[in-house]
Amino acid sequence: MSLIRFSFLFLTFTSVCFAQDDIVQLKGVSDTILNPKRTLSIADPLDPVKTMQKLFPGKLYHLSDHNTFVSWKCKNCKPLPFIDANGEEGDQLFPYNQGVATRLLSNIDYEDSKGNKFKLLFFNHSVYDEDGLQTSRFTGGLLGVAKFTKNGNVWEIKSFQPAVAAFGSFAQSPKPKLLEIGEDQYAFTLVHSNGGAGGPYEGFFYIIAGLNGKYQSILETSGYQMANVPNTDWSSSYKTASDSNKKYFRDIIITTKGSYSKPKPNDEFEVNLPDETAEMAKTKKQFTFSIEKRYTFSGKLYKAVGKPVVKFSNVK
Repeated sequence: MSLIRFSFLFLTFTSVCFAQDDIVQLKGVSDTILNPKRTLSIADPLDPVKTMQKLFPGKLYHLSDHNTFVSWKCKNCKPLPFIDANGEEGDQLFPYNQGVATRLLSNIDYEDSKGNKFKLLFFNHSVYDEDGLQTSRFTGGLLGVAKFTKNGNVWEIKSFQPAVAAFGSFAQSPKPKLLEIGEDQYAFTLVHSNGGAGGPYEGFFYIIAGLNGKYQSILETSGYQMANVPNTDWSSSYKTASDSNKKYFRDIIITTKGSYSKPKPNDEFEVNLPDETAEMAKTKKQFTFSIEKRYTFSGKLYKAVGKPVVKFSNVK
């Protein structure tokens, strides 16, 4: 009888232990980790994941499906609001009271015309989940960035912004891409896209750059792309204008190409077409289109200037 009781207690104990091991644990961290003036030097070669753990010294997890993250909680940190591009739940208050999961989003290396080498590490913050998951369709991943410059055999942190804004869906930000907007002046771009299950997905284009001591959005435009609609779709590309008169913040040109056909009576979803195509859609059954817009920096933001160049083809 005592042997049976002992076996039962042993199995219960081991089950509880294994269950606790399966749950992602939070590690307490100091509020100093969010100081934008932190100093950090990393010997070359810089390991992005290990560097992430130095910046956000939580508990490191390597789960299946390349799910690597640090889990942490800061009791003494004062949460601050950061814009979520989805706009569904309002601003995100970071650091999250429930705890934070921080993942390495991307790692970008570049070199300026003088041979100086830089490295950008982008991070994705999401609300702590005991299973290590990222959920909630209309919650963006909160983007953070650290910029390093190479000095001999050491990478030194040049700027650090733990959180900028939130983009994407299911708490996962899209990966930024590097863009040169002036002479040795770099920004990064990303496309935020979201939509309901089975419904239209509209893309918004952002350029984010360092301005007045912090990274912030300097260009935002809607209608960058449209997908998952039976009768129309479009996508866009961007480039920096060749203008020798502007050393910094050169003009940006965005070109949108797509097609349209008259909706069928049983089409479930309707979308707002680009303004430049609305009149054509009133009288024609189908067409393809191209729209070119130019954006000029006006001190704080890029704004559309001039008249868009619009071309139609295959009109019926």
